Amino acid sequence: MSEQQNPAPGDPQSSGAVPLTPLLAEDPPKVGDFWLDARLVVAPSGIAFAGHDEANTPVMLILLSEGASNDAAARDRLAGVVNELHIDTVVARGGHGQDEGRLGGKYRHEDDDPVDPDDAPLAPWVALAYDGSPAAIAEASRILDEVQLARLPLQGTPAGPDYRLHWIDRTGPGVARLWPLPWPGRGDRAGWVSILASWLLMLLLAALAILIAILIFQQSPQQSPPPPVPPTGSPPPQSSSPSPQSGSPSPQSGSPSPQSGSPSPQSGSPSPQSGSPSASRSAGGSPTPNSRL
Repeated sequence: MSEQQNPAPGDPQSSGAVPLTPLLAEDPPKVGDFWLDARLVVAPSGIAFAGHDEANTPVMLILLSEGASNDAAARDRLAGVVNELHIDTVVARGGHGQDEGRLGGKYRHEDDDPVDPDDAPLAPWVALAYDGSPAAIAEASRILDEVQLARLPLQGTPAGPDYRLHWIDRTGPGVARLWPLPWPGRGDRAGWVSILASWLLMLLLAALAILIAILIFQQSPQQSPPPPVPPTGSPPPQSSSPSPQSGSPSPQSGSPSPQSGSPSPQSGSPSPQSGSPSASRSAGGSPTPNSRL
């Protein structure tokens, strides 16, 4: 009778605990309708994550790596493995080339998401029922090994260089789309209460901005409009019409004044001092200097 080997203390299989690894910066926060919580299994062909949906149902989501998602043969191997699973095991599936086969009805379309024509196709993924047991981790490792051909038995006698997949070094997560966009710092989608509060806040800010603009324009001083600019080439109004000072004769210049045009009593008529004999002599009878002249 063979002696049974007991698991070592602290082994995850002995305690039933599943090791979790935090998400990295390169990991997408969401794939399809599932939010990712932690890493479970990492392989060159893809990554298995622990996640949940909107109803907080736990799932194990397997996302192909960047290299495997660009290989048509790797995508077909994943589709073949998923189609062989039990229908209750597969919660959902998505990505490029995963909408065919026996479980094609589990495919979730993302046609309503905004897509740029230059965007790369989404990486294939599958969400499986997850109970947190080591058996689920072993199933994820088996699926990733099938995509990677790691469990393919040796065919014939080895000769020459070893076989190596051309995408084996591109182990980063495949392309995933995050839509609708979550609020910053949130791990789930915003509820209708948050969306309603944001809309009310936006309306309040818009009304406040309109009120401030009205108050600013009401208190601004009124300015008279500038004088009209005359058209080019026409003389200004001041030069074309004669002014009373220049075009019309004034009484001082055009009409003879009594001092200049009419003989005054002092110049045109003989004065008593110059034309009368009595004026040339003084009271004493002696001729004056004017009489000698």
